[in-house]
Amino acid sequence: MSDYVLFQMWGPFRQSLIDGHLFYVEQARKRLLSQFDDIESEADKAAEEWLERSRHNFDPDRHDPASFYEAANDVGIEFYSLLSDMRDQTRLSVVAGMFHEWDKQLRDWLVREIGHWHRGDNTTLKVWSADFGQIVDLLDCLGWKIRGARYFPTLDACRLVVNVYKHGEGKSLVDLKQDYPEYLDDPFQGAGGVISGVEYRDHTHLKVSDAQFQAFSDAIVAFWQDVPENVFASQTTDVPGWLEKAILNDNAKRKQASQK
Repeated sequence: MSDYVLFQMWGPFRQSLIDGHLFYVEQARKRLLSQFDDIESEADKAAEEWLERSRHNFDPDRHDPASFYEAANDVGIEFYSLLSDMRDQTRLSVVAGMFHEWDKQLRDWLVREIGHWHRGDNTTLKVWSADFGQIVDLLDCLGWKIRGARYFPTLDACRLVVNVYKHGEGKSLVDLKQDYPEYLDDPFQGAGGVISGVEYRDHTHLKVSDAQFQAFSDAIVAFWQDVPENVFASQTTDVPGWLEKAILNDNAKRKQASQK
């Protein structure tokens, strides 16, 4: 049997994927995340504005000035907390958009490459509906041992973070607690005691720092850089059962149609 290319990553296409990803990250930082760079000053300003608005209500004969300043401080603290939460949610939404785009681009590339040597709706639909583990199994059978790659745990963590962000409680949260608890913020960190354990955290504690966001981005770049330029038929091992079944179903459907 002659050898032939099953999957090919064309150099300029690889670079376009990387460039598009880096553009997304750069613009997300510039247009979205940068708005939260100085929330401390904004909180101070909110407190000052509250004092200014409340000045006409102050009666020195009846009111304690300290209570007004304390109330203004509470306003500043609340404003900071709300902006901080909004910043964290914005960063999570950016991470989710980044991961989903990478996931779609990967599946689209796989479908197009398979289309060079096999045509069938079952296979196409199965690639698009396969879970992350099944896609990794497919890459593994191509001789690309992605699970052993340095960037894989970061990609896997990103997947779980996005799932928890989207769905809340569920298997992804259980897996995140077990494998990557650093993405679940501990509000009692440093205080000690039993209530600071990861088992007491839920989806509301999900948080991604700027450094973790950058690590996710770097992992996606590393992934695209690592895609083999050519995968030959001779390099493949056992095809995942889900893909083999889809291909056989397509072939049976095509054979049945030709006999009509």
